[in-house]
Amino acid sequence: MHNKIANILKQLNHILLGKEDQIKLALVCLLADGHLLIEDLPGMGKTTLASALAKTLGLDYQRVQFTSDMLPADILGVSIFDSNKKQFNFHKGPIFSQVLLADEINRASPKTQSALLEAMEEKQISLDSQTYALPTPFFVIATQNPTDQAGTFPLPESQLDRFMMRIELGFPNMDAELKMLKAHVSSNKKQQISAIINVDDLRIMQSAVRKTQASEAVLNYLLRLIHESRYGGLSAHPLSPRCSKILLQAAKATAFLQQRDYLIPEDIQAVFVAVTEHRLAGINNAKPGSKTFSQTLLDSVDPFA
Repeated sequence: MHNKIANILKQLNHILLGKEDQIKLALVCLLADGHLLIEDLPGMGKTTLASALAKTLGLDYQRVQFTSDMLPADILGVSIFDSNKKQFNFHKGPIFSQVLLADEINRASPKTQSALLEAMEEKQISLDSQTYALPTPFFVIATQNPTDQAGTFPLPESQLDRFMMRIELGFPNMDAELKMLKAHVSSNKKQQISAIINVDDLRIMQSAVRKTQASEAVLNYLLRLIHESRYGGLSAHPLSPRCSKILLQAAKATAFLQQRDYLIPEDIQAVFVAVTEHRLAGINNAKPGSKTFSQTLLDSVDPFA
């Protein structure tokens, strides 16, 4: 399986140049069965990374361009009356896919954003007194522009909390951008994306992630970080028990990528900022590059205390 992981990373790094760390975090998020939020300026490769991830993992996906006039039914689906059968038939929306690429999610109204809450948490939707199960696996990969740009609606804390990770891509370095210009990176490379694994392979990997062992000392380190966010007076948005579980899942996926079946403190540190910063900062301060809360927490807690 680790040969396949290496091939996945190689293909993604070929598509998105100079973003090795962000690509690893994105892969960790999906191996840990989480949802991913990619935030940055337009034109930074957010949608490219999201679509390349879905194709590389061999998952069925649909892309939805979020706009201010979008309605929940545009995502979930709608019941249409069949005059011949004298009954309503439910026509499934794009959410019924293994990967939903929610492009520029914060350009939709809060009402439309909230349509994803149940789906992301329960892997199902409720509509017209009926409950519909979503495909498995089910991931939401969302992109969003910075909240200070025109035409955006900040994601509320309840929506932010549904995302296991939030990452930013940032500007490429000069070498990477030069390679991009020389290679004419665009549709040609996108057409070269092939599925490295299938759904069965992904389930095997996710099972291995869940079986990764965590010693009591490592768990205590994780909990000390969580409790410091609650009682250290650092942030007005302390980390919840749900975040504890999510952080452990992400750390286990990191260990899996490193070909280990046990956790070390560095696994927690590797994902801590991506998992916690959008929770600690809240909707008013959740901006790319603002990592002071998470970094201060990491600096204040000794893993070997």
